[in-house]
Amino acid sequence: MNIDMAEPGETIPAIPAATLVLFRERADGPPELLLVERSKGMVFAGGAIVFPGGRVDADDHYLASRHAHIEAECAAARIAAIRETIEESGVPIGLASPPPSGWLEEARKALHAREKFSTLLDAADLALDLEALIPFARWRPNFKETRVFDTRFYIARAPEDLPEAIVDATENVRTFWDSAQATIEAALRGDVHVIFPTHRNLERLALFNTFEEARAHAETVPVETVTPWVEKDGENIFLCIPEGLGYPVTRESMKTAKRAGD
Repeated sequence: MNIDMAEPGETIPAIPAATLVLFRERADGPPELLLVERSKGMVFAGGAIVFPGGRVDADDHYLASRHAHIEAECAAARIAAIRETIEESGVPIGLASPPPSGWLEEARKALHAREKFSTLLDAADLALDLEALIPFARWRPNFKETRVFDTRFYIARAPEDLPEAIVDATENVRTFWDSAQATIEAALRGDVHVIFPTHRNLERLALFNTFEEARAHAETVPVETVTPWVEKDGENIFLCIPEGLGYPVTRESMKTAKRAGD
C-alpha cells in the first residue's frame, strides 16, 4: 500500500459524503449488516465491499432545510445516506411512512436518471424520518488521492417488513447481508476486498450483539473526525487512527492495509 502524503500544514480538498450501516436483527446470531460489492472498474474502492453510500448533493441540502431541528450538514448527510441506500439496494430506510406500491422501483430508476430525490418524495407525499439514523463515525483522510471523501457514518435498524435487497447493477455488482465478524474473516482469507476504513468500522461493529448495543455505544462515544496517519515503529510502518473513538484496532501494517485506490 503506497500513500502520497499531504505536505505539513496542507489540507487536501474533500467531497462531503455519507454512508449507512443498516442492522438486520437475527434470533440465532449477531446482527447482519447490509453490504454492497463495488464494480472493479470504479475509480474509488473498485471491487471493495462497502456500506451503501455516496456523495452529498445540492438537493440533499435543499431537503435538509425542511429539518431545521438538525444541524444542516448532518441533516444533508443523513438524507444522502437514505437516498444512496435506496438507489444502491432498493431498501427503503428513513421514510416516515411506507411508500406507495411501485414507488420504490420507480424511484430507483429515477435516481439513476439523476432526478431529484425531493421531487420523488413530494410526488408521493412522503416525508423523511432523519432520527432513524444515528451518527456513528466520521472519516476524512488527508492523503493525496484521486478522490478524498469526508464521510459521515450512520447506523439504523432495518424494519421487520424489509424488502429483499437488489443490486443496482451500475456502480455495484452484489448486494448482500452478513455479520461484521463474518465479513472480517472473509477479508482475512482473501475472499473479499475490504479497504482500511471499512475494516476498522467492521471491527468496531463486531463488538455489538444487537442494534441497541450499537446505539448505546454511539450515543456515548463522541463523533470526531478520523484522519489516518502513517507511523514507523522499528522496521515496520503502520497506518494509524486515534485511540478513544471506539475502535478496538487502531493501526494496521502498511503491508496489509488496503486503500480505496488499491
